[in-house]
Amino acid sequence: MPQPPVRLDFPLACTRHSRPFLADARYMPDGQPKPVVVFVHGFKGFKDWGHFNVLADWFAEQGFVFVKLNLSHNGLVVGGTGDLEDLEAFGRNNFSLELDDIGALLDCLLQEQTPVPAAEMDLSRLALIGHSRGGGLVLLKAAEDARVRAVVTWAAISNVNPGWPEPLMQQWQQQGVFHVENSRTGQQLPMHYQIVEDYHQNRLRLDIRHNLRRKLRQPLLILHGDQDETVLLARAHELHSWKPTAELQVLPDVTHNFGGAHPWPKAELPAEALQAAEATADFLRRVL
Repeated sequence: MPQPPVRLDFPLACTRHSRPFLADARYMPDGQPKPVVVFVHGFKGFKDWGHFNVLADWFAEQGFVFVKLNLSHNGLVVGGTGDLEDLEAFGRNNFSLELDDIGALLDCLLQEQTPVPAAEMDLSRLALIGHSRGGGLVLLKAAEDARVRAVVTWAAISNVNPGWPEPLMQQWQQQGVFHVENSRTGQQLPMHYQIVEDYHQNRLRLDIRHNLRRKLRQPLLILHGDQDETVLLARAHELHSWKPTAELQVLPDVTHNFGGAHPWPKAELPAEALQAAEATADFLRRVL
């Protein structure tokens, strides 16, 4: 029976804040330098959500080092339950902070005392994959960081500002917070008004359209399901219109979570996620 991939868990720190957060890496330990893929979860997500661990093992078995992180203010606690529990931290999250968290992970992988054995990684072949909001983040990060050599989005947003209506904005500013429901847990998740202030303070850095058209130079694959109920397929076509050299693949009968759910009890990927993973791996083998 073949050996399973090695899993390494390691802590991260970001100069932007003092909150600890975690990442993990999967790889087959053969001493050969392999391309490195960093996976970024979406809004209300986390690195061990649903089938993401099965996904990590699948990529490792395909010859990649697969790394995923918990964004620092996603509501998880180091040593906690493994699910959203620190709602105050969730409320203090914002987009530029998440970009800095991804940068902290890249710095960690590239430092001399890297947590993953250097002999296993070819960091000249480093790619980012992002799901949903994470898809928007990896586009923005790649546009500002030349260490990233390829980008893949899964059901990505096309704008970090979803078009909040003006009455909500006024009420939000007055009260300082509004809540969104986590349909999976029933939790009322706070979002402090600082996320809007951060957006305005970093508008150019957070402008996906501007960054795709003017700054993104890396090969890009846009994957989106034609049955996405959360981020409509039109968003993928919008991204492609801003970067016509990107590859766009519309996956038939695929929804937002690519067939996954949390928890995920099976040892195999959902068929929809496997379809996306195979398209992603094929793309990365061609461009890295």
